[in-house]
Amino acid sequence: MKKGLISVLSALIGASAGAVTVGKVTGEALDKAKSMSDKHLALFLMMNQWVKVKQEGKNLCDYFEKNGYKRIAIYGMSYAGETLIEELKDTNIIIEYSIDKNADTIYSDIEIISIEDNLKPVDAIVVTAITFFDEIEKNLSAKVDCPIISLEDILYDI
Repeated sequence: MKKGLISVLSALIGASAGAVTVGKVTGEALDKAKSMSDKHLALFLMMNQWVKVKQEGKNLCDYFEKNGYKRIAIYGMSYAGETLIEELKDTNIIIEYSIDKNADTIYSDIEIISIEDNLKPVDAIVVTAITFFDEIEKNLSAKVDCPIISLEDILYDI
């Protein structure tokens, strides 16, 4: 009888441990999915604001000129970074370089460097990775002496 009870208890403990592990993995997957969902919602809303700015006939070049930013760097070379480069093409605003954590794997006509590299002086750095702005700003401010601006802030300020 004791042997049977021990077998049942072992099975229950094993099942409980398995359920806890599955619950933990499922919880981590849900947390990651929620984080990605929040990030993409923020990017969607920012890009939607950009469309509204364009529909109003405004241009980001005007913002940079108004603030005296002639030479800028862009942090983040995903969709928003690429769109910003395209927006500023053929304007008086010079994009000196871009900064991205995946600098080695990205191709662009603009020089792309890592945050660990030597950052040349510019008038401002525009951060397109808006969901990580606070962390990026903290890391950049230790390396540069220029304004570090969120693209989202620019789009709502223009």
